[in-house]
Amino acid sequence: MQSGMKYITIIAPMLIAFAVSALSGRFLIPFLRRVKAGQTERQDGPKSHLGKTGTPNMGGIMILLGIFAASLCMAGSCPEVIPVLILTIGFGIVGFIDDYLKVVKKKSDGLSAKQKMALQIVIAILFAIYITRINAVDLSMKIPFAAGKYLDLGILNIPAFLFIAVATVNGTNFTDGVDGLSSCVTVAVALFFTIAAAFSGSGAAASGGAMIGALLGFLIYNANPAKVFMGDTGSLALGGFVTAMAYLLQLPLFIPIVGFIYFIEVLSVIIQVGYFKKTHGKRIFRMAPIHHHFELGGWSEVKVVAVFTIITVILGAVSLLGLWA
Repeated sequence: MQSGMKYITIIAPMLIAFAVSALSGRFLIPFLRRVKAGQTERQDGPKSHLGKTGTPNMGGIMILLGIFAASLCMAGSCPEVIPVLILTIGFGIVGFIDDYLKVVKKKSDGLSAKQKMALQIVIAILFAIYITRINAVDLSMKIPFAAGKYLDLGILNIPAFLFIAVATVNGTNFTDGVDGLSSCVTVAVALFFTIAAAFSGSGAAASGGAMIGALLGFLIYNANPAKVFMGDTGSLALGGFVTAMAYLLQLPLFIPIVGFIYFIEVLSVIIQVGYFKKTHGKRIFRMAPIHHHFELGGWSEVKVVAVFTIITVILGAVSLLGLWA
């Protein structure tokens, strides 16, 4: 791929996705208000969040529209965008069903944890079959900081894929809880995968550009103070995107590095719940996921987003070193 074409395959989908995402917000947000698809905030959470009650949810539709439009435009020259789009939308649909039940049908719990997990596993299995049979993708994983070395688990590659996919999706889901946090962190993560794809000559770079553009368009409305939240529609879709990009580039072992924030958000919840049960009511963190711990410690939402994004950018640079070391 010539360098000029390399840049075009990133910039063109970025601009298309940005335009579609940003413009769709002008119509979607008023519609969500009309159907009363509003957020309900936790009473035990940061007091500053109580004022967000009623803010339109399901804004992740804007992100999906952006990446869908850009991917269709680029599919002819960059067929790798199709599997990324499939997993992104697949998990996004699970999130949409959950959001729809909660904010439109007013069923407080939406999908049960078991239902949500079952749907995620089914989608992950179907995707694994698709990319191995149709796209002939090798599920072996490049080992960070070990040039030319890959981890191949053989018959355990599929179970490993399921674990990584579900863990990543839940990581992006838990990261969504502060205005602009999940969007900003994922822009940084997408930037890493876009650069990695561009240098490897993969057309998946177009998907990375599309996701960056879609998130930037969404951030016009989602930056503090947010006019709309992405909901599970968006947060689960982001996990699908990260998983698909990682596997197409054979880089899933890089997710815990560049996606460290996702990892620590999930880990904080696991630690909090486990410790709470074991000690019959004691807590390690002021509140989990961990971004709320810092909020209750006095950090503003803007500071949480800035610090977590900076950490991700730095770890993205470290991950790039890990590609070539």
